[in-house]
Amino acid sequence: MLGWVVQILLGIAGGIAVGGGVIALFIVLDMIPRLAQLTRSYHRVHWYEGAMVSGSLIGTVFDFWNWKMALGAWSGFIVGLFNGIFVGLLAAALTEVLNVLPILAKRLRMIHYLFGLLMAMVTGKVAGSLFDWFVYRK
Repeated sequence: MLGWVVQILLGIAGGIAVGGGVIALFIVLDMIPRLAQLTRSYHRVHWYEGAMVSGSLIGTVFDFWNWKMALGAWSGFIVGLFNGIFVGLLAAALTEVLNVLPILAKRLRMIHYLFGLLMAMVTGKVAGSLFDWFVYRK
């Protein structure tokens, strides 16, 4: 009985630690207010926050109890699209906060080629993802 209590407490503590770290990352990156600013929908910032919390909760429940949903072939495409958008926003927010691209372009003396550098990075990411999906994971 004591083992169950310890496992439950460790699970709750681990969940709080990981969840707190993820929320701290989003706060440091200023992702939600920046997204609201870019889309000129700051009056709907509570919807963004609610969607992030709800998605995290639902994803955790589905993963924890190993629930499955049979939605058809197109559902994988839609979920993959939304996952790609999320990862892209997260990467863009991280890049913007750290000012990686301007510093890199300045150090490599490529300020005039910044757009080409950005497009090369995006093309490489897309090509790598397509290779992973269609060739590597067959």
